[in-house]
Amino acid sequence: MGRGVKAAMSGAWIRWFTFGATIAWLGGGQNAESRFNFGSYYASHMVLQKQPSRAVVWGYGVVGATVNVSVWRDDGIYSQQTTPVQEGVSSGITGVWQVSLDPIYPGGPFFVTAEQRLAAGMDRVTLKDVYFGDVWVCGGQSNMEMTVLQVINAREELSLASHYPYIRLFQAGLKESFEEQNDLDSISVQWSSPTAEILGNGNFTWFSAVCWLFGRYLYDKLQYPIGLVASCWGGTPIEAWSSKRVLSRCGLPMNSTNDDPRHEVTGPHQPTVLWNAMIHPLTRMVLKGAIWYQGESNAAWHNAEYNCTFPAMIEDWRQAFHQASGGSSEVDFPFGFVQISAIRHQVPDDSFSWIRWHQTADFGYAPNLKMRRTFMAVAMDLGDEKSPYGIIHPRYKQDVAYRLYLGACAIAYGEKGIVYQGPFPKDLQLKNSTELNIIYSQELAILELSKDIFEAKWWRMCDAGLLAVQTRGSWLPQVKH
Repeated sequence: MGRGVKAAMSGAWIRWFTFGATIAWLGGGQNAESRFNFGSYYASHMVLQKQPSRAVVWGYGVVGATVNVSVWRDDGIYSQQTTPVQEGVSSGITGVWQVSLDPIYPGGPFFVTAEQRLAAGMDRVTLKDVYFGDVWVCGGQSNMEMTVLQVINAREELSLASHYPYIRLFQAGLKESFEEQNDLDSISVQWSSPTAEILGNGNFTWFSAVCWLFGRYLYDKLQYPIGLVASCWGGTPIEAWSSKRVLSRCGLPMNSTNDDPRHEVTGPHQPTVLWNAMIHPLTRMVLKGAIWYQGESNAAWHNAEYNCTFPAMIEDWRQAFHQASGGSSEVDFPFGFVQISAIRHQVPDDSFSWIRWHQTADFGYAPNLKMRRTFMAVAMDLGDEKSPYGIIHPRYKQDVAYRLYLGACAIAYGEKGIVYQGPFPKDLQLKNSTELNIIYSQELAILELSKDIFEAKWWRMCDAGLLAVQTRGSWLPQVKH
């Protein structure tokens, strides 16, 4: 499917939401009495998870009614399911319906029509321009929230938006709740094709640069639709994105707050409030995987517990999405994350160093025994002391996204011979009391060497004297900007 192919349109009855500022979800339907509609994050222009998964579609209706959901286009019906409307649990909503579609190969466009049959008649809602492909959730704090407008070569990156009409974007609105919500209360970007205006709306608004660039690299490789779902909020600790189950597992209290003077609170930090409002509502959505960029806000809060909370959160998300989707999201779906970068040449303490270590559950690499089917984008070398957005916000998001992409190729898509991890130590030689040689070795899966593949050597001073580090083998270069 080429980039220039235009989506087919039809004269079918359409109900859809337009992109604008933050959209409050009202739960309305074709008529106010029936309250019949899709869930908030089902809209025209969306991407649903392709085969072999069975994408889930759900919405609101009248208890006792029957709902028929069909996926169709001019050449026929691709999936058709019928289900009764069950008692709902959302405030003001009388009933909820949910179906799992037949597996559908990547492509489109399709129409998705839901019809509610009552004794008094029928309601119908149709989504247009729906594609099937891979859906990825992008979560975390401000480094995930940074937009394409804020990266190196932003103008060039924004100019490419129109070349990728089959990447579709969605962003949850900023909301918090002390109770688990079953639907989003706010949407910042309803499902849309990428434009420069959406990708570069402003600073720390939408759309996530790491999420977008990761999806773009995936599309270039896979050549089928990619759906990107951003749910992120700057200045937030992992506890806010975690359920009560995670906190209990890691021995953390539910009512804890961060009073450490080193930590500037810029976003919600109460435990569970973002899991409740911005992740739990998405759990019925069928995913291919998730990527995560967070950790800075835990440098001065529950730092030592991060080696428990992070792997526990990953497993908890996996279980929740798997169960809510009726088993359609894999119980161990791929989960990528970004190592927090260096922030300055001299730091007042070692809190960031410990967070980096704890990001890997104290293994130093991913995947590992406690973090299966994970992949890490190393970012230690991507510090940006001159960043106008603050030293903890490096602008080199192309490199971050490309390294995540390499990990996804290996872990999520099973591609062999992909070099997606940094070099592992091969040998350690203590020459004397002041000199330690660490030898690394790594072979690249390439047939031809070029000037872009290089040997690296570096030296740095330690308190004990001179430390020499030499690599033998090849490293991957940075992405050219």
